[in-house]
Amino acid sequence: MKRLLLLLLFCHVSSSVKHSMKVFFIASSGVPESHNFPDVMAVMLIDDVQAGYCDSRIKTAIPKQAWMDKLREEDPQYWTLYKQECTAYQQVFKDEFLILKQRLNQTGSVQILQKMHGCEWDDETQKVHGYQQYGYDGADFLAFDLNTESWVASKSQAVITKHFWDRQRARNELWKNYLTQLCPEWLRKHLNYGRSFLLRTERPSVSLLQKSPSSPVSCHATGFYPNSAMMFWRKDGEEIHEDVDVGEILPNHDGSFQMSVDLNVSSVAPEDWSRYECVFHLSGVKDDIITKLDKAAIRTNWEKAGNMAVPIIAAGVVLALVFFAATGVIISKRKTVKRPPSPPDNVLELCERLNPET
Repeated sequence: MKRLLLLLLFCHVSSSVKHSMKVFFIASSGVPESHNFPDVMAVMLIDDVQAGYCDSRIKTAIPKQAWMDKLREEDPQYWTLYKQECTAYQQVFKDEFLILKQRLNQTGSVQILQKMHGCEWDDETQKVHGYQQYGYDGADFLAFDLNTESWVASKSQAVITKHFWDRQRARNELWKNYLTQLCPEWLRKHLNYGRSFLLRTERPSVSLLQKSPSSPVSCHATGFYPNSAMMFWRKDGEEIHEDVDVGEILPNHDGSFQMSVDLNVSSVAPEDWSRYECVFHLSGVKDDIITKLDKAAIRTNWEKAGNMAVPIIAAGVVLALVFFAATGVIISKRKTVKRPPSPPDNVLELCERLNPET
């Protein structure tokens, strides 16, 4: 048992950092002109931070970070290539959308085609993982299999497109080369220019929260960076999984992240509370943040107003949900479009325009 615990501890401490480059395209049709959306929009994220933006109206790429301005000034050849890629592919994506609507015999109503392509790079193992996925009207549609250089249909309506794209072997080979060679190269270039921001380390503030006396106790960490972190509850020094619900890592508006891990305390005897503690581990940081399960330390919203403390910021959760919906993240298997006066300052503004009623 001691050997197992040492192995688990080693795994927690030695986890490497994975960096990512993601490009999202959204094409829409049937959206009322009053919404004032471009037909196609594209957003590039580096480590989940918006770095660039372009759309079918402005027909150019716009840097969204100070370090992206520096990259544009110091490497104009790359920036020209990036602009060409961002603007030229918009027409390709729009053509794919029109063909797909015809193939599905859908006209007159609102349809949305989403695409995400990009790569992840492990800075320790140097391992690269590329991906390319399509979503249609909010559901998984097609995904590219790098190993077989073929497409996987997520629903029957996508099978015809899958067979057609599978026959385009030269195109698929180009995509594989981009996802496994060019994308990681571009990712490392962005990391180099944005290292003071993207490669920083920030420890979070950790709080114990509880909505009501019968609710689980939530150990909530916010303000940490990067997003390669983990949280867990342990009892008597041993990690536990029963009666524990681990939440996803969500983005904050300032570029940092938050996450929670809940513990069901309904069956925990009062005298046993001291045996439990919440552990937050941030990759690259030696010391974990350990928070003892203590009733006196719990912040609640069911006490008197004078003593009431703010629980988990619900807006942060909504931000994350809207962010992923608008930027086109393909629905995970766990179940989880006239030109505006100026391009959105960030993805959140873009999301608000796409979802005016949220």
